Amino acid sequence: MPRASSAARAGTASAPADPAAGSVITPKARAPRTAGDYLKKILTARVYDVAVESALEPARQLSRRLGNTVLLKREDQQPVFSFKLRGAYNKMAHLSAEERARGVICASAGNHAQGVALSARRMGCRAVIVMPVTTPRVKIDAVQALGGEVVLHGDSYSDAYAHALELQRAQGLTFVHPFDDPDVIAGQGTVAMEILRQHQGPIDAVFVAIGGGGLISGIAAYIKAVRPEIQIIGVQTVDSDAMVQSVRRGRRVQLQDVGLFSDGTAVKQVGAETFRLTRALVDDYVLVDTDEVCAAIKDVFQDTRSILEPAGALGVAAIKQYVATHKCKGRTFAAITCGANMNFDRLRFVAERAEFGEQREALFAVTIPEERGSFRRFIELIGSTGARQVTEFNYRIADERTAQVFVGLTIARRDEAQRIARAFQRQGFATVDLTDDDLAKEHVRHMVGGRSELARDERLFRFTFPERPGALLRFLSSMNPGWNISLFHYRNQGADYGRILVGIQVPTEDAQAFEDFLRTLAYPYTEATDSAVYRLFLR
Repeated sequence: MPRASSAARAGTASAPADPAAGSVITPKARAPRTAGDYLKKILTARVYDVAVESALEPARQLSRRLGNTVLLKREDQQPVFSFKLRGAYNKMAHLSAEERARGVICASAGNHAQGVALSARRMGCRAVIVMPVTTPRVKIDAVQALGGEVVLHGDSYSDAYAHALELQRAQGLTFVHPFDDPDVIAGQGTVAMEILRQHQGPIDAVFVAIGGGGLISGIAAYIKAVRPEIQIIGVQTVDSDAMVQSVRRGRRVQLQDVGLFSDGTAVKQVGAETFRLTRALVDDYVLVDTDEVCAAIKDVFQDTRSILEPAGALGVAAIKQYVATHKCKGRTFAAITCGANMNFDRLRFVAERAEFGEQREALFAVTIPEERGSFRRFIELIGSTGARQVTEFNYRIADERTAQVFVGLTIARRDEAQRIARAFQRQGFATVDLTDDDLAKEHVRHMVGGRSELARDERLFRFTFPERPGALLRFLSSMNPGWNISLFHYRNQGADYGRILVGIQVPTEDAQAFEDFLRTLAYPYTEATDSAVYRLFLR
């Protein structure tokens, strides 16, 4: 996107607050017009009664891989595992005693809620927290543990916000906005103050996740006032890009729906003041998808052994995309790891999709002839493609002439998938590259199988084998090509032992040879031919 104009950057034009669209800025708390005004508010912000000065540390492995220095501003290490308590406490510290006595209320996807709840406990006042029903349980539990009164309403922050305004009017509470308030923005701006103090050398750009815009507004206001040569780059997900769309259109837009994977940035409409500041001060924007975010969570884990929530990894995902797009070398980039309130159950999905985000796994649908020896020939071909490991192999007999195989392979670069597909096709195996197919990644891979009229006299076995390079191919290659494989399912789960489910049609005259095969293979196995689930769904 184009760089903001110098006139706008100086703050000479301002957009009036629009209360009907969600701003809660009052005449008493009139929005400052310039970055200089915000600089003073940030320098005098009260945050360290509850917040800590988080570390700014290099991501060494990621830096080596990208050929650029990547710095992580570890806001995930705050007492509530997010930067949000900075703005919440600063706002509440500026309330009058009478306003605090009435109690406070906020709407939040989770992290601001924890900041408000912690601040309220510190100040001895009531806190009502309205959260979307989609909020991860870990955030709800954390707010309740801090003494917040949780009300669940709606599917997004915007839905929760509307309900919070109703409760505010009904109960006479004081509203603490999560982003569209000068005191909140100033509190978040202390993150930038710390970055520039901690790293006084060159910084080419700071990458900041955007939900409603409070964090990037505060960071941009401080950095552009102190070191305007540093670029500020905003990051949103492709399915929650309200700020990017607003900047492009020159006015705030409201999204009909938002993606919920990055729940911390799932905002349908950004704030009036945050839009004004972001449009004036932010240099560029990057949109990232779910797979890129999952890969970034893994990158940060490998460097820090910490697990970020999706919103917390947006900046890292954007740096990787930015470097790949602009072919940068030798630069210094900072990312705000702004949250770590991750539901443990979500890690399964993150691990699954990280391989795609890293472009480390390719998926294919391969058609092979349903004839003796073709299965083994295909397995041998996989070994000759240069792929390091089979990650998935699904097959169910369904046709007398051809077999459809769903196969996953590790790759080092995305373009390797095309090379592997061409190698399969040259050997007569029709191949479709499914690596970028969301239907295949999210659903079809789990649905390959079912009943088959052709699976007569089938016996079903579960094998366990050590998950080491070549183990799966050894298993497949050791089978007699005359024994028809009617079902095959394998998925690498990252464990020390792999598990295969195999349906085999063995001629009666080969019964002894098959028993000899099972014995000499030396892999633990269980026959599941009489299993109830097999009879119900596969037989």
